[in-house]
Amino acid sequence: MEKPAQAKHRIEDVIARRWSPRAFDERPVEPEKLKSLFEAARWAPSSNNEQPWRFLAANKEQRSDYDRLLNCLSEGNSKWVFRAPILILSVASLFFEDDGKPNRHAMHDTGLAVENLVLQATALGLQAHQMAGYDVEKVRKDCQIPSGFEPVAMIAVGYPSDPAILPEYLRERELKARERQPIEDFVFSASWGRPSPLVR
Repeated sequence: MEKPAQAKHRIEDVIARRWSPRAFDERPVEPEKLKSLFEAARWAPSSNNEQPWRFLAANKEQRSDYDRLLNCLSEGNSKWVFRAPILILSVASLFFEDDGKPNRHAMHDTGLAVENLVLQATALGLQAHQMAGYDVEKVRKDCQIPSGFEPVAMIAVGYPSDPAILPEYLRERELKARERQPIEDFVFSASWGRPSPLVR
């Protein structure tokens, strides 16, 4: 199912086609495509080229690893995620490796890597759905994430399927039109809250 953004200004096709569906086909993702996602993440920009992102990833062939991630999800996400063949947890390294100082851009940079991964998934005919709905402390404990690292988002990856497989309330959300604020509402001049003349 395609649901391209109704952009007011021209954007690249891969950005317009990226969205966060919940209807996943259970067929496996080819290893080369999966590696391609992480290669895309690898080339994201980062402060001081620190590359603070880490990923915990599993498919259903590594059932215990897959279930470890799946069992950390909220009840709402668990109702549809189980069909996705790949689960990924993004994690940010919070301190610079060279001097041990806090990296205040770690979450931002990890987000950039994930967006590269998500756009690469779209370009390959896959879909990726990022989730904040998971138990952070459970995933920290169950996945043995060390101190100095922060779990960021869970990501389901796979091929699209028919929204008819979803419960009705989720199917309605799947089919609902996408919405975004106009750029004038969030692009300000150098004075907070005053819309920038650049976007008028």
